[in-house]
Amino acid sequence: MHAMSQYAVVQLQGKQYRVAQGDILVLDRVPAKEKTKFDVTDVLLVVNGDTVTIGQPTVAKAKVTFVVQSHQRGEKIRVAKYKAKSRYRRVKGHRQAQSTVVVEKISA
Repeated sequence: MHAMSQYAVVQLQGKQYRVAQGDILVLDRVPAKEKTKFDVTDVLLVVNGDTVTIGQPTVAKAKVTFVVQSHQRGEKIRVAKYKAKSRYRRVKGHRQAQSTVVVEKISA
């Protein structure tokens, strides 16, 4: 058993995250300005001490409040295409738009 007293599993941008109060996450860019709050109601699981609430598929009336800290761009990745024996090479770079968010509150 984990030492955390309260945590939740939320679904956000098609991915699932295990979050506790004060956690810092780096997500794909969220459509909110810096220093603003947003709520996520797709809460799949809430653990509060010894009480475990499992959603079917989500936990009713549960929400997790996030605060957007900053927006930035991720590491550059290099995407290379290459075809043998035909002198074909293409190199493309990509930097993902990201947001850093902090879990402010888990309310179940």
